[in-house]
Amino acid sequence: MTDVVVVGGGVAGLVTARDLAKGGAHVVLVESSGELGGMVRRHTVGGIDLDMAADSFATRTDAVGRLAIELGLGNDVVAPDPRGAWLMTRDGRTSPIPATGLLGIPSTPMAADVLAVVGQKGGLRAQMDSLLPGPVGAKATSLGELVRRRMGERVLDDLVVPIAGGVHSTHPDQLDPDRVAPGLRAALLREGSLARAVLSLRARAAAGTPVQGIRGGTVRLVDELVADLETYGVDVRLHSRATRIEAHAVEIVSADGTTERLPAQHTLSSVADPERTAAPDRTGIQLVTLVVDQPELDAAPRGTGMLVHPDAQAVSAKALTHATVKWPWLAEVTDGRHVLRLSYATTATDPAGVATSLPVDPTDPVGSRALQDASILLGVPITADRVSGAARVGWYGPDLAAAGLAEGVVGIGEASTGRGLAGIIAAARTAAGQILGS
Repeated sequence: MTDVVVVGGGVAGLVTARDLAKGGAHVVLVESSGELGGMVRRHTVGGIDLDMAADSFATRTDAVGRLAIELGLGNDVVAPDPRGAWLMTRDGRTSPIPATGLLGIPSTPMAADVLAVVGQKGGLRAQMDSLLPGPVGAKATSLGELVRRRMGERVLDDLVVPIAGGVHSTHPDQLDPDRVAPGLRAALLREGSLARAVLSLRARAAAGTPVQGIRGGTVRLVDELVADLETYGVDVRLHSRATRIEAHAVEIVSADGTTERLPAQHTLSSVADPERTAAPDRTGIQLVTLVVDQPELDAAPRGTGMLVHPDAQAVSAKALTHATVKWPWLAEVTDGRHVLRLSYATTATDPAGVATSLPVDPTDPVGSRALQDASILLGVPITADRVSGAARVGWYGPDLAAAGLAEGVVGIGEASTGRGLAGIIAAARTAAGQILGS
């Protein structure tokens, strides 16, 4: 009997399989596609190797940084350009993101950069937070409710919705404050105001930027993890689709139609058991990458990019990353060209949830929309003749029905632990450690 079968070859599956095998377990890793890494893979656009999806990770914990060091990438962990990003409000106004906030919640409501976004009236309402008793809003079940009760609708709509919503791809009314802002509720009760709570949490945070990346792309984490799987003898089964996932066995079908049952002492899965999930409950995301020769962008007119209010009428994109400003290492390899990444909410994606990079013609509907949105967001007209490469990638968010795993199957990955490399990696390593210690 195999010690452990891991279903799903995304980052969670790779990390779990590596740690288990390194700890002496015999591990079989099952992946339905022909590639490992999930959404952390590379694609080539305009002759430039780029991350296909995530290009950074949160530094609230040291989970990713510590793994990078173990994989020999510690010297290549880099911080983004300090110029920061901008935001677009519901009514199309653009401003730099205020410097001293947390998920858009300002620590100084009457600061000039906050008033530039919410206006004098919105700032005065937010300032009333200092006059409210500490318990007001402390039991809020969502981040949106907490901000609304303490600082009012304007701060919520103009700052928290585009920033927190952009980071987590979810409206603040659906975000659990204890998950996305650990310690905020306790700090509110301790400090007596939400603004002072934010200030307190920022003061206690480790020095450095809230996100970091890897020189050469976060995909290098996957490169090293895959190499370690071979080193530690993990049995990797590509093109093998799990048709049934139980606590002590996984049934798979290979590309040639062969069915196999893999008995195991433990099973871990980052995908839903098809026998327990009738249909996926997922949100779709499409990322359009443009490589453009546009010298006017050398001035970084919107810093490292923009977060957009989901109801903004001026553009369809929900965010734009000016990648060659955000990552100086990338600017070094693009011969003066600029890499722009625009993200869109969509339901049109591969039904199997496997993302594929597809070329885009800048004159077709997808390319034209991206060019128009980039021009509006950056304030610089960009035409199709300036585009030297374009591609789009579509994928699903987490399968919210994946909680229907069979009893005894350990859930890993974003469906079980939420989005974000830091949380996914930390949870995967905890799961592996618990099995090794059992």
